[in-house]
Amino acid sequence: MKVLLDIKEDKVAFVLEMLQNFKYVKTHLLSPHQADVIEGVKEGAEQVTMIRKGLMEDIPAKDLIDEL
Repeated sequence: MKVLLDIKEDKVAFVLEMLQNFKYVKTHLLSPHQADVIEGVKEGAEQVTMIRKGLMEDIPAKDLIDEL
């Protein structure tokens, strides 16, 4: 299982050191770009869920293309 953590900058070293002491936990630092991409995908998935539940209005693909 993978878990994404959002840690305050001043606590990163402490949390990483703690996690690395567990034999069953692997850590991998993300670049700022990778974190932004993951956050964007997460937000997109949440929007799709809201659209499917009728909590948010969808935007036709033609309108999106016209914006470009």
